[in-house]
Amino acid sequence: MIKPGGNLRTIKAEIERFYKKDVCVHVNLGRNKYSDYTGKLSGVYPALFTVLPDDKNYRGKTAYSYSEILCGSVRVRERSAKALSQNAAAQN
Repeated sequence: MIKPGGNLRTIKAEIERFYKKDVCVHVNLGRNKYSDYTGKLSGVYPALFTVLPDDKNYRGKTAYSYSEILCGSVRVRERSAKALSQNAAAQN
């Protein structure tokens, strides 16, 4: 289902703002299954973008098209400073 109120050009511009920043990714895998992970937005290309997960054992898909955001199956947001400090404390 395509959600109204956006187009690929604005989505791509929004993703380009997150380039080389820490992001949180929420992926709808279907059948009420979701995957959430954090990582760094490592590449922005004309048709897709890539995210390098913080967890080296993450075996899921890390390249997404802009249309997946438009359809609502992927959500990307910048990771807050609070989440960054909690993640650093958990690793120590």
